[in-house]
Amino acid sequence: MATDSGIDETSVGADDRANLVQLLRTAYPHPRFPDGPYERTADAILEQIGESVWHRTLLTRGLRTLDDAAHGPFRDLDDIAASELLHAIADAEFFVFIRGVAVPLLYGDPEVWAALGYEGESFSKGGYVNRGFDDLDWLPDPRVEEYDGSDEFVEVADQDQLKKA
Repeated sequence: MATDSGIDETSVGADDRANLVQLLRTAYPHPRFPDGPYERTADAILEQIGESVWHRTLLTRGLRTLDDAAHGPFRDLDDIAASELLHAIADAEFFVFIRGVAVPLLYGDPEVWAALGYEGESFSKGGYVNRGFDDLDWLPDPRVEEYDGSDEFVEVADQDQLKKA
């Protein structure tokens, strides 16, 4: 579907992929994440839209609109400018589509799990009980104190009593 300018709006190219990877890195900034999860997420998005002309057109037009708004390749913007641009288009249909697809893909990546310290599902490994479910070394030790108050019985108000059937 070529436009008057001769650009095929349904064709996804290498520049579109690079912009999509940058969009994902800007929308979900994690300095500890390597490039692999972002690239795999972008590839999975591109694979999912492969069969749908509507989604492919939505994505390519959206990515090219980012280039227009950036006055050049979106991937060349610094982090602040890229983030501001994404905030400005947060409700755009193509960005909503990307978010809906990207979140489960990116955060379901085992390499992301490793970067976040998540060991993955536990059922197949016997559960969490014997595998450090209480490894909270990133939290301070809890303050445990004995109750040294009165042992006297306190009556419960009538309205707080259980009703007998």
